[in-house]
Amino acid sequence: MKPEIPPDDSALATDADGPALKRWQLDRIVAELRVSREETHSIRRDGEARRAPSRAALEDILNRLTEALFPRHYGRFELDGENIDYFVGHTLSIALDQLCEQIHRGALFVGDELLRGFRRRDAIDLTRQFASELPAVRGVLISDLRAAFVGDPAARNFPEILIGYPGMTAIIHHRLAHILHRLDARLVARLVAEIAHTRTGIDIHPGASIGSGFFIDHGTGVVIGETAIIGDNVRIYQAVTLGARHFPTDDEGNLVKGDARHPIVEDDVVIYAGATILGRITIGRGSTIGGNVWLTQSVPPNSIVTQATARNKPGAG
Repeated sequence: MKPEIPPDDSALATDADGPALKRWQLDRIVAELRVSREETHSIRRDGEARRAPSRAALEDILNRLTEALFPRHYGRFELDGENIDYFVGHTLSIALDQLCEQIHRGALFVGDELLRGFRRRDAIDLTRQFASELPAVRGVLISDLRAAFVGDPAARNFPEILIGYPGMTAIIHHRLAHILHRLDARLVARLVAEIAHTRTGIDIHPGASIGSGFFIDHGTGVVIGETAIIGDNVRIYQAVTLGARHFPTDDEGNLVKGDARHPIVEDDVVIYAGATILGRITIGRGSTIGGNVWLTQSVPPNSIVTQATARNKPGAG
């Protein structure tokens, strides 16, 4: 017969006279939290409580979408010409069903005026639009993959980049998040971006517009803001920031949302490690921005910018 285990009284303490006291004084703390939640610091919207999108579900959706885009690399290596389409279709079906649910939750949870009256049928339509863009997105991702191979002498093959480079993971996530952002599923898009941030250390706002052939080398610490516009064949390195220089406010001192406040980086630009580029300025086509540069003014095409100087490349017009 097993010995009887005494009840766990670790949450109780006794005073000198003997009676048990509640160690954590939960009654008082819970009551104070209720006052904060309901009265003094309330952030809850009026109306019925709504369930937020699930980050865990979105992580699973991202994994499935990536498997559908690259089935032999992220899905099942043994797939062949006879069964690969069935795998892709099955994987997409599950992922899109789950995504539709998260989009519906996100719209109801945020409750923006633009989404008032958002119905499940609307979520289905939005998810269908998202799905229709996946073939084109895969094509752009292949251009990113090729840019990484050409831009990194250490890269031996495409599979190494596709499954091993954090920059590639971040851009896969971003291109999916950007579609969702453009379709106004913005809470879900932001959560997808934050999943990528957690996984890679690369923080790209889903609103940022990024052209084809984009390569982030090493990647850790890269930050790209919401209204940044990046052209084709751009390469950036770790710890680069494309940020805002200042934050305009209205007459009452509130931040003005949505203004274009991040840089425009034109085609064929290289930005080296640690560069900080701030404000709605333009980095001209074909320019090179050196490491650790702090830049708040536009530069013309074919410029070379170092910490001390800005000049045109030799032979440029």
